[in-house]
Amino acid sequence: MTDTMTEGVLVKWNVSVGATVKGGDILAEVETDKATMDLENFEKGVILSLLADEGSTLPVNSPIAIVGKEGEDISSLLAQVSSPSGGLSNSGVTVAENNTAATEMATPVNPIASVTSVDPVANEGADSSRILASPLARKMAAGSGIDLTHVKGSGEGGRIVKKDIENYIPVPVGNTSATYISSSESYHDVAVTQMRKTIAGRLADSKFTAPHFYLSMEIKMDRVLDARKRINESGDVKISVNDMIVKACAMALRRHPQVNSSWLGDRIRYHHHIHIGVAVAVDDGLLVPVVKFADAKDLSTISSEVKVFSKKAHEKKLQPSDWQGNTFTISNLGMFGIDQFTAIINPPDACILAVGGVKEQLALVNGDIQVENIMKVTLSCDHRVVDGVVGSKFLQTLKSYLEDPIRMLV
Repeated sequence: MTDTMTEGVLVKWNVSVGATVKGGDILAEVETDKATMDLENFEKGVILSLLADEGSTLPVNSPIAIVGKEGEDISSLLAQVSSPSGGLSNSGVTVAENNTAATEMATPVNPIASVTSVDPVANEGADSSRILASPLARKMAAGSGIDLTHVKGSGEGGRIVKKDIENYIPVPVGNTSATYISSSESYHDVAVTQMRKTIAGRLADSKFTAPHFYLSMEIKMDRVLDARKRINESGDVKISVNDMIVKACAMALRRHPQVNSSWLGDRIRYHHHIHIGVAVAVDDGLLVPVVKFADAKDLSTISSEVKVFSKKAHEKKLQPSDWQGNTFTISNLGMFGIDQFTAIINPPDACILAVGGVKEQLALVNGDIQVENIMKVTLSCDHRVVDGVVGSKFLQTLKSYLEDPIRMLV
């Protein structure tokens, strides 16, 4: 479902066994390495079996459902799926394959078996073998010493599935307090999400492959803050300081194309277009949607796009076209009270700008002590592409735009 995807998580089924489906129906929601996406159906028929639990992590091309004619015998197919090879022969029944994820496959669910709704929490002290749980969840619980009678299932009919075990936090019996005080050592593990796996791989590759060096500079932001205030008072669009930084970077990149480049191993690519990635923090890490042709867009357009991207990122609705094509990246932690930091280059970019918060400082100006609003920025550069002088000149140009923002409107 994305060009970098090797595995994914089946988040939610939108169909059940016995449902009639046709091309274009959305079978399930799948968490990829970037976002949660809809899995589209391309076959006409009836859902005869769902082969994976919600929350299962599966490798690309794993069979997740069987679509065929109503009443068709699929016992041989189910036997093949549950075999060590997990292969399916071509027997006339279409297997809906998921371009998703993972390291293990859940044991198939019998689509004919009756399901009794069980509330695990209500069965305190009950026989755990009679609690509704997937075989994988039982195995994980046994390995972690988790009593299934204390786990609330999120699957169909209260069924306990893999993610319920992964997210289980023990609560002391008879204690409803939010604070858990233990007399013995304990912990709980949370499975790594597809997004976090991808972030870890890309950043490790960037950090240990590209020779980073860093250039820092202080920028006076008084005129930017004044301009932003006046713009916001006069129009319907609310501009942020970060929007103005995006615009200033785009214009500085136009004057310093060496920074707007990528290392490709046997050649350096100098991009004629300027696509700026804007890092957005979400629960699982950072997503970097891209403002394309940023140098040709006005502040109101940049502001609107960034707001839409931020909303889509938090709702896991970003599409591949939203995060592809960056030629330069900005990471801003100023809103979290960070004064200054260094960022790891976001491949394939040659540089990334780390932006700190704006702080008031005392300064001596023409013999008088004045309060100035200062922002610290740090440019991380790939030394294979960008030299110190090139990066320094870029920062000087960026500084000139932000300290005299009227120039960005010309």
